Amino acid sequence: MITQLYADDIARQADDNPTIYGDVDFALLPERYDRDASVDDERFAPIRSRVADVIDDEALMGRVRNYTMKGDRVADAYAALIPEYGFGTLIDMLEQAWADGPEAVAAAPAELGAFIASMEETAGWVDLDLVEKGAAAERIPMATATPFAIRGAFLATFLNKYAALPMTMTGTLSDEAAAKRVFETASFFTATTLPRALRRNGKGFLAAAKVRLMHSMVRFHLMQSGQWDVATYGIPIPQIDQMPAGQIGVYFLSSDALSNGQSEFTDSQRAVVELSRYRCFLLGLPQELVGQTPQEVVDLMTARHVSLREGFDDEICGSLVRGSLSAELFDRSTWRGRAHGWLENGFSRFVLTQRFLGGDEEVARSVGIDFGTSHKVAATFAGAAIAGTTAFYRLGPKVPYAAEYVDARLNRKLARLLDSYGHADFVTDPDRYHLNDR
Repeated sequence: MITQLYADDIARQADDNPTIYGDVDFALLPERYDRDASVDDERFAPIRSRVADVIDDEALMGRVRNYTMKGDRVADAYAALIPEYGFGTLIDMLEQAWADGPEAVAAAPAELGAFIASMEETAGWVDLDLVEKGAAAERIPMATATPFAIRGAFLATFLNKYAALPMTMTGTLSDEAAAKRVFETASFFTATTLPRALRRNGKGFLAAAKVRLMHSMVRFHLMQSGQWDVATYGIPIPQIDQMPAGQIGVYFLSSDALSNGQSEFTDSQRAVVELSRYRCFLLGLPQELVGQTPQEVVDLMTARHVSLREGFDDEICGSLVRGSLSAELFDRSTWRGRAHGWLENGFSRFVLTQRFLGGDEEVARSVGIDFGTSHKVAATFAGAAIAGTTAFYRLGPKVPYAAEYVDARLNRKLARLLDSYGHADFVTDPDRYHLNDR
């Protein structure tokens, strides 16, 4: 039985940041939290044994409950200054503080210094040397698989109305906006794999700070709008909803490791996991939400899944899915662009259906994802292309005198991809919000 809904620091958000959380009733459990979830629920059929491992773990489920109602303390405090400075000035000051230090920003608010300092204080549980090894390993899939798979992974975040509503209300429905968000996501994760990108002066560090601020600005605007229903949806973009984006790859890696009988990560796997953990730290996630072992990672993600009430709303989820599927991500004026677009369209649907919907094509169709013969053929060819280029980049360096050439070619490909993704702003525009649609 739940005797106290949340830890003291959760409710204290109302006092610490009344601009954003002053009207939040921290004595309620939002509808999105499925307090009546049972291991026998039909939705848990594919992972029933994993659900059984976590559903009665009061400490773990309590942790999930807390972070369902927790925002980002330091970034939220900075975003709460929007009425005083305006969101454009806050972004400009953040960029200058990244480049020259907060002390170089004229009349910088204390909240800016606290924000940057929280990211500079590298968590003791992060091994930065291992992070660089993980980044080097991840550059290969970022160059080979991500260009084909990113839309599928992006679509997976739209399949639950409780988690997807902020995307709807912030105007991410048009083809243009959807394409921009897909490319910004690809750009962020690709940029963070470049050498030393996540160090203090790296572009990945700045990107993480801007993503955090963007999320906090969304919280500010939605909570200030008077149209966000806390009793139903909790707070916008809670910490618990940032786990999937930051750790979905590590979750699949962990799941496969457990299936292979591993209780610990191999050295090469550990490097990839460490990259993910540090990236999550920079994005504001606490250590409590990033696992160290395959079992911890799977348990955390499963517990989050258990807590999130099932709900597909066509107005919310369907609109996002349709907007993202119809978005033209590539220039189709050339045969190369048309071919790449065809391959990506098929492979992204394959990723979504197989990895996120358990391979159930009927379920995929029910949420607006058709995975027909043409898509399957495209996915097959894309998979073969990914396998071939991945083998080249993994095996090429083992050939005498070829390592330098292969590495340079990989870096050039990443540079071209980042250029094709376009400039990532990582901003939220309140003028595009659909606040009267709900």
